[in-house]
Amino acid sequence: MIKGIGIDIIELSRIKESIQNNTKFVDRILTEKEKAFFMKLKSEKRKIEFLAGRFASKEAFAKATGTGIGKLSFKDIEILHDDQGAPTITVNGYTNYRIFISISHSNEFAVAQVILED
Repeated sequence: MIKGIGIDIIELSRIKESIQNNTKFVDRILTEKEKAFFMKLKSEKRKIEFLAGRFASKEAFAKATGTGIGKLSFKDIEILHDDQGAPTITVNGYTNYRIFISISHSNEFAVAQVILED
């Protein structure tokens, strides 16, 4: 049974500005495993897309739960990828749920949708 659906969209320019204006922004959003992957990315554009996708995904998850970010931390939510490159999501306190996630990018935006099912 579906318990929640969340979607979020973010401008890549907003993420780029946040990285430039706040040296701790990446550390605040990404878990250690996410950050390790982020640091291996070669281009600034790809790093911005990656971070924007993770930001949108975590916001979308929080919306699916109905709590929003605040009760959950960005670091409670981890988005990695499977062997085929599809995103996977793990959330502290939500191991009894099935969580579906989709992330997409354009030249200007990143968008993510999350479905929470028990």
